[in-house]
Amino acid sequence: MNTDDVLDVFREAGALLEGHFILSSGLHSPVFLQKAFIFKNPALTEKLCKALADKVRAELPVQPDIIVAPAMGGIIPGYETARHMGLESIFTERENGEFTLRRGFSLEPGQKVLMVEDIVTTGLSSRECIKSIEKTGAKVVGGACIFDRSNGTADIGVPLISLAAKAFPAYREDAMPDDLAAIPPHVFSSRNL
Repeated sequence: MNTDDVLDVFREAGALLEGHFILSSGLHSPVFLQKAFIFKNPALTEKLCKALADKVRAELPVQPDIIVAPAMGGIIPGYETARHMGLESIFTERENGEFTLRRGFSLEPGQKVLMVEDIVTTGLSSRECIKSIEKTGAKVVGGACIFDRSNGTADIGVPLISLAAKAFPAYREDAMPDDLAAIPPHVFSSRNL
């Protein structure tokens, strides 16, 4: 499955939106990948996450022991990718603004973790999730995502395997083009929940 195939799945789900969006990174973009429209459809979710699991198995030199995903957006792709890899999946949640394991979830020192995310733009959520995993003594052996909006430029601190990668325009608020600034923004991010 390549980037065009993944974009076709987003189009099929009505999940490739155009307008003015504030991304979880705080950047403004005329394109938003509304992955919730994918994840409400089990067949489309399975299609993408099975392909991601296959790609991880082919490209990651180390077999992970467990998958950890950042809440909110990473929970479903983390779980579904884990299902196709025969692994357990847990997730981090924000507590006092920082990701942490809750709900009785724990990791063992040295345990090999694959961090699975939905979409990477700047890599901030991924880095924050990885930092919380490393505090447990577990070892993050890699990251994976459905879509890399940075097209390979985001540094998450570990190798990132993406099912699809394409850079869409994204701007700081003080550097937006006039036509984008003239459109009222939509915010779908869960970062501040």
